[in-house]
Amino acid sequence: MLYIFSGLPATGKSTLAVVLAKSRNAVYLRLDTIEQAIKESTGLEVGPEGYAAAYALAADNLAIGLEVVADSVNALEITRSGWRSAVLNSDCAFVELEIVCSDAEEHKRRVENRKATISGLKIPTWQQVVNRDYVEWRSDRILIDTAGETPQQSIRKMFLALGLSQPQRDRLNQPRRISEG
Repeated sequence: MLYIFSGLPATGKSTLAVVLAKSRNAVYLRLDTIEQAIKESTGLEVGPEGYAAAYALAADNLAIGLEVVADSVNALEITRSGWRSAVLNSDCAFVELEIVCSDAEEHKRRVENRKATISGLKIPTWQQVVNRDYVEWRSDRILIDTAGETPQQSIRKMFLALGLSQPQRDRLNQPRRISEG
């Protein structure tokens, strides 16, 4: 299964994607991480290369039977169809999730109080978030509105919408043990 997340910065997208990846023992592909690594290694601004690399990594992992959680703004139909194409050469399905924060004041507060979790990543300003080109969805997706909710409430809502059982909190925080064989 390929779980395709999308949404503007500071909607709660990465928080939800990480919890889902941990609960499913899935590969977690965060576009910000890929793009920042490309920037640091080349010194250049990143265009479609980051998405192209992420699609290829998703396809490779799906082909060997791993679930993948893809975390990106995914603002345009071309990027959305790119993620969907990652499952074409596999027997995998996909589900698309759009994460929004419908309360503009709350969303603005989140953007303005955000801290980078990736070394060197420049966090967008509220004005940059508002001005970002974000095309309205035309295909089916699960819509999760995180406004006025705690992360735990949004996580519960996501798992219910996906038809998955709720993860145990302590399981998500435990390092995985690799058994000797």
